[in-house]
Amino acid sequence: MKISSFFRGEAFQRGIHPPSQKLTANTPIRRLPFAPRLVVPLSQHIGKPPRAIVRVGQEVVRGQPIARTDDWLSIPHHAPASGIVEAIELRPSARGPWATAIVIRVHPGSSQEDLWGEARDLSAASGQDILQAIWDTGMVGLGGAAFPTHAKLSVPKQAKAHTLVVNGCECEPYLTCDHRVMVEEADHLITGIHFALRATGALRAIIGVEDNKPEAIDMIDAAIARNKASGRHPEHEIFVEAVPTKYPQGSEKMLLMALFGVEVPAGALPISLGMVVNNVGTLAALGRLLPLGQGLTERVVTVTGPGVARPGDYRVPLGTPLKFILDYAGAPAESRQVILGGPMMGQSIPTLDIPITKGVSGVLVFRGDDISFRERHRIYPCIKCGECVESCPMGLNPSQLGMLAGKRDYELMGEQYHLGDCFECGCCTYVCPSNIPLVQQFRIAKQMLRERAAK
Repeated sequence: MKISSFFRGEAFQRGIHPPSQKLTANTPIRRLPFAPRLVVPLSQHIGKPPRAIVRVGQEVVRGQPIARTDDWLSIPHHAPASGIVEAIELRPSARGPWATAIVIRVHPGSSQEDLWGEARDLSAASGQDILQAIWDTGMVGLGGAAFPTHAKLSVPKQAKAHTLVVNGCECEPYLTCDHRVMVEEADHLITGIHFALRATGALRAIIGVEDNKPEAIDMIDAAIARNKASGRHPEHEIFVEAVPTKYPQGSEKMLLMALFGVEVPAGALPISLGMVVNNVGTLAALGRLLPLGQGLTERVVTVTGPGVARPGDYRVPLGTPLKFILDYAGAPAESRQVILGGPMMGQSIPTLDIPITKGVSGVLVFRGDDISFRERHRIYPCIKCGECVESCPMGLNPSQLGMLAGKRDYELMGEQYHLGDCFECGCCTYVCPSNIPLVQQFRIAKQMLRERAAK
C-alpha cells in the first residue's frame, strides 16, 4: 500500500446514526476522590488472571505492584491507593460469577500522587524493551476490549507493520472520555504514539477522529506540530485525519475501511494488512506512565445519562465501587438501570457493588421513565423487512442468524452464516421494528459454541 495517498474520507457501508447524546463533551476531566475501600479484581482483562503478591494486613502505597504474572497474555496490577490490604476474597464482577479481588482499606487523607516507580530514559530503548516496559505498567486497551496492550503491539515474526492506526472515533452515544483525553492530553498521546511506533517497528501513525470532534482534531494537530518542531523522532510520521461520523466507526475494521478503503479478511487481524490498531486513551496513558516508570492506577470514565445530576468525565481510581461513583455524581437510588460502557455495546449490571476496572470507559444511568420502548414492549415475530441487513456493517444477515438462534442451530450459524464476524455492535437490535434482541441472541450462540468447543 502506498501511504502517501491513503486517505479516503468516506464512510464504510451501512451502519446507523443514533442520537449522539454527548452531554459531557465540553466538560473538563475532574478527579474523583478515593472511596473508603477499593476492590481490585485480579481478572480485569482478556487472559489468565495474575497472582496476588501481597498478604492480608500488609500496607501498600499507591502505584505499588500487588499482583504479578509470567503469562504473556496476562498483566500485573498496582495499588490504586495507599492503605492496608484488608482482604483477598471473592467479590461480585460485571461478568456474573464472583472473582478473586484484593480489597484495600484506603488511608484517610491518602494522596493521589503515585508513590512507586522511578523516572527513566527510554530514548535508546529497543522495541522489545519498550514492550516489556508496557507490560510492566499493567496496561490494557482502555477502549473497552481490555486486551493486554503489550501483546496487541507485538508484531508476529512472520509479519511486518508499516502503519499504526490510532482509534479516536468514540462513536458510542454518551461516551466522551476519549474526546476529553484528546483535548486535554494531546502531548501525552503523541508521546505514547512514538513508543507504540518503536514497539511495532512501524514508521507512520494515522489518528482517525470522527469529524464531529473538531476541537480534538485541532488540539492533536497542534501537538503534532510541537513535536515536529522539537526534532524528536524525525523518522516517524504522524497524521490526524477526520473520518465521517457514523456508528460503529470505532470498530477497527470499520476505521480501516474509512481511512484506507481496505477490508480485513474474515478471521484475520489488521496486522495481515501491515497495520496495528490502538485506542487513543491507551496510548495517552502510556505516554504519561512510561517515562515515569509507573503502573496504571486510574483511568478516565464518562459518568452520564438522564439519571445523573452531575455528569462528567472523571479520573477514577481503579477499584472504586460503582455505588461510590454514583453517589458522588448525584445518581438517585431509584435509578432503574446502570450500564457499563456505551448504550450500544455496554453491559447492564445487577449490583452496584461492582468496581471500576481497566476496561470500563463509561457508566450510564437511566431512570424508570427513561427506559426505552424496547424494554417496555413485547417481542414480535420477524417481518422480513431487511432493516437489520441494511444496517449490519459486516454485511451479515442478522434476521437469518436470529431465526437459527431461536432454533439453537448454533453450528450452522457459525459455519454458513459467519457468526464469528459479528462484533456485537448492536445495529441490528437498534433498528429491528419487531423488538427482537438479536445481538443478545448472538452472544448466547457464541458462548454455546465456545463451551462446545471446550468440551
